[in-house]
Amino acid sequence: MRPSLELADLFRRYGPTYRQQHAGSVSCGQRRVMRAIERCRTAALGGHVEQCDRCAHRRIAYNSCRNRHCPKCQSLAKAHWLDERRAEVLPVEYYHVVFTVPDEIAALAYQNQAVVYAILFRAAAETLRTIAADPKHLGAEIGFLAVLHTWGQTLLYHPHLHCVVPGGGLSLDGQRWVACRPGFFLSVRVLSRLFRRLFLGYLQAAFDCHQLHFFSALQPLAAPQAFAAYLAPLRAAEWVVYAKPPFGGPQQVLDYLGRYTHRVAITNHRLVSLEKDTVSFRWKDYRHHHKPKLMTLPAAEFLRRFLLHVLPDGFQRLRHYGFLGNRHRAAKLAHCRQLLAEASTLVPPSTKRTDYRAHYEQLTGRSLEVCPVCQQGRMVRVELLPAAVTEDLGSRGDTS
Repeated sequence: MRPSLELADLFRRYGPTYRQQHAGSVSCGQRRVMRAIERCRTAALGGHVEQCDRCAHRRIAYNSCRNRHCPKCQSLAKAHWLDERRAEVLPVEYYHVVFTVPDEIAALAYQNQAVVYAILFRAAAETLRTIAADPKHLGAEIGFLAVLHTWGQTLLYHPHLHCVVPGGGLSLDGQRWVACRPGFFLSVRVLSRLFRRLFLGYLQAAFDCHQLHFFSALQPLAAPQAFAAYLAPLRAAEWVVYAKPPFGGPQQVLDYLGRYTHRVAITNHRLVSLEKDTVSFRWKDYRHHHKPKLMTLPAAEFLRRFLLHVLPDGFQRLRHYGFLGNRHRAAKLAHCRQLLAEASTLVPPSTKRTDYRAHYEQLTGRSLEVCPVCQQGRMVRVELLPAAVTEDLGSRGDTS
């Protein structure tokens, strides 16, 4: 069922004024995202007319923006992505490991997003692979995917990395499968220490190469001594790396992946009301046992918080590593299954893209092909509607 309030409604109502009032602070990328969401599934993007071949009922279907920040577009993108991942799930326990950075690093990250986000991926991936390969811990080559999230439940800026990891890997000589202990993957304390060291090392290297820029209150950090003093307390602080309990089975792994890989900062279903230029939305207070709460913000503040999470153009927020790396994934997964003595009854992922109407029916239980009036005829495309705009609408989706 379509939510009564959507993010697009807020952007259409307040977006033009917000862009005008914050012309100096809204980036080109943020503008493109706003306009894409505003125009999603409207006449501005064109579409087509369908007609029932039995009762002649007609309806208009407008095109989607396909922007990776649009909550409406990510549901279908997620369904297709999961179709491709279904045959890649191994019959082992899977673990969810989360890497977060201190608030001081988050402040630097917002002013240097592409550089610091790349460091976050690199440091986390190297940490997992290094500790897993150590014979004192697992002694194996692991595979995993990592997805960047930059938000908390209240839409404040909180960059962190979610990694989903099979519970084991290929022995270093590639001759056997090495399983982790049941219910335990790797020591989070060991992961945390190495992650901290690697991250700060790469961050210092970026500073030395003049890749970091500082503005406003952070501008004094451009001086080497000030930057070193800023990082000094972080070298002794405990950084948060935590692992959640293993998943129940392959379907639970896929369900979990779907929730994380194509999530946007806020879904339409979390929006509750728009009254007197304020937006109310649901959120979970994780510090108090996931207690559901309601937050109300001025519309302009809500838009500001959402726009904090617009990614740099072309930045890949979903990445694969180890034996799940794109280049050798198929061959190494086949080898893993052979070593696991898994009789391969899984269907390999199809190279044919499933029609969006089939995915829509999977997600909603409603068919876009059956006439909604007579329930007997089929809806047939009879006319194309041209788009009213031709400008670039920004990044259209995540790439793995």
